[in-house]
Amino acid sequence: MWLSDFEIVLKDRVIERGALRIENGLIAEISEKPVANADIDGKGRLLLPGFVDMHGDMIEKEVEPRANVRMPLELGIYDLDKKLAANGITTAYAALAFTPATYGNVRSVEHTTALISALADMRDELLIDHRVHARFEITFPSAVEVAEKLMTSGALGMISLMDHTPGQGQYRDLEIHTRNMAKARKIDYASAVEMVKERIAQREAHGDAMHVVTGLAELARERGVAIASHDDDTLEKVSLMHGIGAAISEFPITLDVAAEAKRLGLATAMGAPNALRGLSYSGNLSAREAFEAGVLDILASDYHPSAILPAVIALGDLRTGGLSASVALASANPATALGLNDRGQIAEGLRADFVIAERGKMPRVRATIRGGRKIWSDGVVGFTRPVAA
Repeated sequence: MWLSDFEIVLKDRVIERGALRIENGLIAEISEKPVANADIDGKGRLLLPGFVDMHGDMIEKEVEPRANVRMPLELGIYDLDKKLAANGITTAYAALAFTPATYGNVRSVEHTTALISALADMRDELLIDHRVHARFEITFPSAVEVAEKLMTSGALGMISLMDHTPGQGQYRDLEIHTRNMAKARKIDYASAVEMVKERIAQREAHGDAMHVVTGLAELARERGVAIASHDDDTLEKVSLMHGIGAAISEFPITLDVAAEAKRLGLATAMGAPNALRGLSYSGNLSAREAFEAGVLDILASDYHPSAILPAVIALGDLRTGGLSASVALASANPATALGLNDRGQIAEGLRADFVIAERGKMPRVRATIRGGRKIWSDGVVGFTRPVAA
């Protein structure tokens, strides 16, 4: 099966008008020129590798779209699956959190475990490849016990270690955090101040959490599960996380911290919404600034999957390497960091996972192909025969 007349984005260069052939769900051949009688005529559209999303927070909102309005888990997963496919994501790590009870029922052990189980049960019937990124708050006392059970069953693809205590990490600017909390929870500023004080007091009462950090890291290393740090805000924290075996630094807070993570060999990851908007909603490091400085490796959907395509297109004009460098942020780089050696770029022998897209005032995904099979299309791209592996 041939896909022809596409602007094909390879890892190191762009073929302006090329073609490729799919065989048995893999990329069998790449041509520098269009071919005649192709099964799919790209008409000059972009052909990108399928996006590999290592951190997406959306699943919790799909199953609880409003506070205390719980929908069936299966319905939420089906909805999210379609949404991700429509945004060019062919491999997604659902970021599911295990946190203290004060964070609410949607992130309770029971609810999060049920979501992980439902994802595993439904995996073969879903459009994209769903995996689990378990997020463990280090103030969660049962973190190591829960992680051991899940890793033993093979349920986790990666873990991240978090501390969302106000006054450090993502929430180091207490003023911005308090105002954001008041707005999000629809409460007055004074009430938000009291909530922030309570969170800080709870963290202080918890004491040293290093046993949780080292325990989780040891389990992950034994099971071959990728470890990510989260909201690194000091050089000392980056050094600590590197020392316990972290491979990824998620959402570094400052440029200096991101640069140190890179120097130590950690892949740095930030959110596509940040890159698209050019700023962090928490007032932290801009993903665009990090990319221009050469210290950004991975873009994740974070909370908004439709931001990935326009973000990589926008970043493509900012630095040497152009579109190849920016597209790698959402494909080759996360695949490498997570040990997924069969996908993430357009190269012979790899999985035929593609995004067919158009530029324009707002770039758009026109079709998504996974393993040589069309999993989503808006009907604009002409398919002369069904796309199947």
